[in-house]
Amino acid sequence: MSGILLLLLSSFCLVTAYVVYGGRLAKKWGIDPNKKTPAHELSDGVDYVAGKRSVVFGHQFASIAGAGPINGPIIAAMFGWLPVLLWILIGGIFIGAVQDFAAMYASVKNKGRTIGYVIEQYIGQTGKKLFLMFVWLFSILVIAAFADIVAQTFNGFSKSAEKIPENAAVATTSILFMIAAVGLGFFIRRKPNNILQTSTAIILLIACVAFGLLFPIFMTQGFWLYFVFGYVFIACITPVWALLQPRDYLNSFLLIAMMICAFAGVIIDNPKMNIAPFTGFEVNGNYLFPILFVTVACGAVSGFHALIASGTASKQIENERDILPVSFGAMLVECLLAVLALIAVGALAAGGKMPQGTPPVIFANAVSGFLSEFGLPQNIVYTLITLSISAFALTSLDSCARIGRLSFQEFFMNDEKQSLLVKILCNKYFATAITLVTGYLLALRGYQDIWPLFGSANQLLGALALIACAVFLKKTNRSGFALYIPFGFMLAVTFSALGISVFKLVGKIPTNFSFASDGIQLVFAVLLFALGVVVAVKGVIALNDKKTVIE
Repeated sequence: MSGILLLLLSSFCLVTAYVVYGGRLAKKWGIDPNKKTPAHELSDGVDYVAGKRSVVFGHQFASIAGAGPINGPIIAAMFGWLPVLLWILIGGIFIGAVQDFAAMYASVKNKGRTIGYVIEQYIGQTGKKLFLMFVWLFSILVIAAFADIVAQTFNGFSKSAEKIPENAAVATTSILFMIAAVGLGFFIRRKPNNILQTSTAIILLIACVAFGLLFPIFMTQGFWLYFVFGYVFIACITPVWALLQPRDYLNSFLLIAMMICAFAGVIIDNPKMNIAPFTGFEVNGNYLFPILFVTVACGAVSGFHALIASGTASKQIENERDILPVSFGAMLVECLLAVLALIAVGALAAGGKMPQGTPPVIFANAVSGFLSEFGLPQNIVYTLITLSISAFALTSLDSCARIGRLSFQEFFMNDEKQSLLVKILCNKYFATAITLVTGYLLALRGYQDIWPLFGSANQLLGALALIACAVFLKKTNRSGFALYIPFGFMLAVTFSALGISVFKLVGKIPTNFSFASDGIQLVFAVLLFALGVVVAVKGVIALNDKKTVIE
């Protein structure tokens, strides 16, 4: 199979889906460009901050992409490129993009509040509490997995203690990004025109990359893990306009540039897919159902997206017309990135065997190889691609940490007089610290141990978000039929995957069960399964309730 043909067919499907299906949903549910959005109505300078469409799209895209659309398709390619491609396109269009749009739409229509609030309003208080606990546990898994990935990409030394200049350059550039973002945040607050804002961001981006290549910082992975958690703590409590929003905007240029490079590289080099279209329903003890779907994860469907769409991005929407491009559009762009990752692993494979190395390394090697045919220095391109991947992961990391903190606080909040203990638990510094400390302890085990459980929890979260949005649409006299089949399918996938995880972990108890790693994962798996079942049942009951709540 030709890489160009696969890429062009995928691009055509995604663009057509945005125009036709996305436009149809927006028309059916109703977009009111004259209605004041929560970003204006509840503006507080911290979380509710109106942003231009390009800025909010940058935040949404950079936050939702993470390392998922690169890791997932490359790992899932063990089943062959065809089932992975079909799931990216079908799942991404009819489930992933629909979920993201519905979550952001429901949030904007409910004063920018989270999916947890939507569940409370339309399903019940108990459902909300259980969902918030689920989200907090899930956030910890994301923090642990992505923090370890970022620390690995910053690690300046190999196992043999040799220096890795590319990683060290990525570390320097990422630190400069953080500093530049603060200055850009203050600059954007002065409301410059689009041309000046964009040119300033691009100049800062180029300067950061140049200094990173010239002055690499060589530190160990252990040091960078501490650094990442320290940065995330600060990012989690800082107003979004001062760091989160401008840093995501800066990163979006880098990430889109990476995708343009990868796209151009495929067109120039026209790589062949050197892996079989389909290898079988069972590979190395992994069954296509449900493992394929939870492994591809963010490249097609991700519950994490619903948290970003309703937790941070919805509070920045300037006009309801921006909801579709920021949510539905960003998801389809992520699908395109997943297709590029699939082409990358297919290009580097030899004799039908998967290439060696971690997914980010495979992706960076493939894209730098494509562009070297165009005369670009392979080492510089490799550094830029690795930087982009770390930017994806770091952006998702601080967004998810904020969501974890908000979920923890919201779980303990009540309208009654609060005791001293409740005030402590609801304190943003305490909530941030307890979330990050737990994530750090899990991160010590490495992302490889966490990824399968993260994938299952991520997809289950997507199913629960779809149920919540379906209830909201029905209760407000809108058609939610587009969500019914997706949430039913995702429930089947995720409960199967979690059940398999529990079964495998319990099976290790008599022989090589490790309480330090397997024990924590087993507790998380059982809790996530139980919470998911209860919330799903309550959601389905609410969906069948004939009472209507007019918006």
